[in-house]
Amino acid sequence: MSIHPDAPTTSLIAYPQRWRALAVTQMAGFMTLLDVSIVNIALPSIQRGLGASVAQVQWVVSGYALTFGLVLVAGGRLGDALGRRRMFLVALSGFVVTSALCGAAPSAELLVAGRLLQGVTAGMLTPQNTGLIQVLFHGPERGKAFGVFGATVGLSTAVGPVLGGFILTAAGEQEGWRWLFYVNVPIGLVALLATWRLLPSPPRRAASAAQIDVVGAVLLGVGVLCLLLPLVQVEDGGLRQLWWLFAVAPMLVVVFLHWEQEMVRRGRAPLLDTRMLSATPGYPAGAALGLVYFVGFSGIWLVFALYFQRGLGYTPLQSGLAVTPFALGSATSAAIAGRLVTKYGRWVTVLGLSGVAIGLVGSAMVLHGAPAASAQWAAALPLLVAGIGSGAVISPNVTLTLECVPPLMGGAAAGALQTGQRIGSAIGTATLAAVFYGVLSQRAGYPDAIAAALLTATGFVCLALLVAVLELRIRV
Repeated sequence: MSIHPDAPTTSLIAYPQRWRALAVTQMAGFMTLLDVSIVNIALPSIQRGLGASVAQVQWVVSGYALTFGLVLVAGGRLGDALGRRRMFLVALSGFVVTSALCGAAPSAELLVAGRLLQGVTAGMLTPQNTGLIQVLFHGPERGKAFGVFGATVGLSTAVGPVLGGFILTAAGEQEGWRWLFYVNVPIGLVALLATWRLLPSPPRRAASAAQIDVVGAVLLGVGVLCLLLPLVQVEDGGLRQLWWLFAVAPMLVVVFLHWEQEMVRRGRAPLLDTRMLSATPGYPAGAALGLVYFVGFSGIWLVFALYFQRGLGYTPLQSGLAVTPFALGSATSAAIAGRLVTKYGRWVTVLGLSGVAIGLVGSAMVLHGAPAASAQWAAALPLLVAGIGSGAVISPNVTLTLECVPPLMGGAAAGALQTGQRIGSAIGTATLAAVFYGVLSQRAGYPDAIAAALLTATGFVCLALLVAVLELRIRV
């Protein structure tokens, strides 16, 4: 009997190539998440090479994050309705093409345009990853598969500065930034071929544009835009000029939720079934935990780069290597935590969040008092502890959040979960950067600035820990 990725979950456990398929999809997912952070260290090179303004350089990073977050839920719903294999292949093809366009961009304006399009394709691709796990695996295997996914998320985020530093060193700082995009092309082509072979085609279904909740997609997209735009423009006065969008965003979200409830009442397919927020155990708490955790988790990479490169004079490669212990700890523990979550449940994330908080506090204390010459080595142990804790947060939380979601809504549910993470990332990056620069503006030193930023991040991690503990009490 032919088994395909969009069949009912109960039959998919017998699909013989599910682990190979997972490896290929994670390869593609790694590229899209890597491009969130890898470009940061190349911004000075891009500015010199293209004569870009500060605002244009900011949009090279922010534009990708913005469009990435805008289309996640819509991309997940398209995968649910039209088939995840089909959407995966289309989105991955688009990501390869837009990566090549970014690498070949002759001007800053075209590079920004390429990054906006690249973010759209990445946002369409990412929810297919978690959606495929939902239908290809169940029971203990699903926890292991999400452990692999969590390792991909943690490693891609943490390894970006290191890999970017190596590429710039090898290719030269003048034009080396182009290879940060070109490297996606051969990897993406290999992933396309492997995906075509390993994910069988689903049976034909009567899917059409009429099945997609276009109104809901527009309402949610504009709402997310109103929330993210002032944050991605923070270095260009976005909070001062666009603060009023923060008042518009909640109103649009309320209208969106009301519209989705109407869609359910009419018996039509919503973009996001609101019953997941009220009747799906674990989903609301897991989504809230993910959002708050990513506020603290995502912003630390920018302030680490500022501290090591501007404060201590490290090269981009040295700066990336300084945070390698976090990446190693995260990748290792994510795979282990994925196996443990089916047995110990929310306790895994509680212990993981505790480890992250302890590691960040330790890093703040060490970097505040350590001599500049030995700061990298002094911070290695607390960063390793924080990384081990982080690996036990991301993938177990995804597993617990999605475990009761019906597979046919898995893509949209995963897209909504990751939209919250993208919003958290934008808030965290803006907040920690503001704290870092705010301390420096008071004529304090870089050690004071990094300590203040890391303690702020710890506060958000502790808030996520509170959510986890409360959810643990509810489950018990």
